[in-house]
Amino acid sequence: MQRTHPLQDHPEFSVRRYPGCVEYRVENWRIARDGTRRVLRGYGWSWFDAVVPVLAAVYWHKICASQYHLAAFGIALAIYVYFKCTQVLWESVLAIPSLGLQLETHRGLPNIPLFVSRRFIPLIYLQDFIINEGLHRWNVRYYLAAIQNTATEGFALKVAYENILPYFPVLLEVYRGVYDALLDNEDDRGDQQPT
Repeated sequence: MQRTHPLQDHPEFSVRRYPGCVEYRVENWRIARDGTRRVLRGYGWSWFDAVVPVLAAVYWHKICASQYHLAAFGIALAIYVYFKCTQVLWESVLAIPSLGLQLETHRGLPNIPLFVSRRFIPLIYLQDFIINEGLHRWNVRYYLAAIQNTATEGFALKVAYENILPYFPVLLEVYRGVYDALLDNEDDRGDQQPT
């Protein structure tokens, strides 16, 4: 595996080259707002994570005194653990030449992926890979989307990096890489149509 960071201003973006595929990974990091280029982990431990066990230890005798308090504590703890275990760690686009495109979302605890969701789009059904723009309140946000042709639904948009929404230079780099790897060889695909 060869790992590179092609954009100096975006350290959360990396390109990983494996035998037979290329992965364009965007990790869930945040750039510091004070103008520096420090990278802060957006999914790391916070002050709230330190306060929860302390509060539980201090009020443990009151929690155990009543079944109502114990049930409420159990539900609150389950919700807290659920949200901690389902945070987005990173999202990837894998370009697999002659096979297709795979969109992945990895969730879990910091540095411990627990769940992965994958959506594979076979090359024969991949119509195009585009950078699109959408309006969100007063902002214009750019996103990558794969246009998939399906027999039942017609055309469908499959959005890449739908949880992280990286900046435009990252999207442009991924777009160029995927286009070069998959869609630039349309002569090889011929006029194959999905059945």
